[in-house]
Amino acid sequence: MGATPKQRISSKHRHDRRSHNHIKPLHLVDCPQCHNPRLPHHVCPVCGTYRGRQVLQVKAEDTAQS
Repeated sequence: MGATPKQRISSKHRHDRRSHNHIKPLHLVDCPQCHNPRLPHHVCPVCGTYRGRQVLQVKAEDTAQS
């Protein structure tokens, strides 16, 4: 058997204890090449550049296929 609590924990104390368990918003910066949002210190998923160099070949999306 486990221990039994001596007193009821109020909802404020319970929520205060869990206050750091929330989802933080993403910190996005603008890509200097294409000006689309990207994560800092990551390759841009739109243009494939990192620190002014082309490091990924990104497929061009064909909008006029038909």
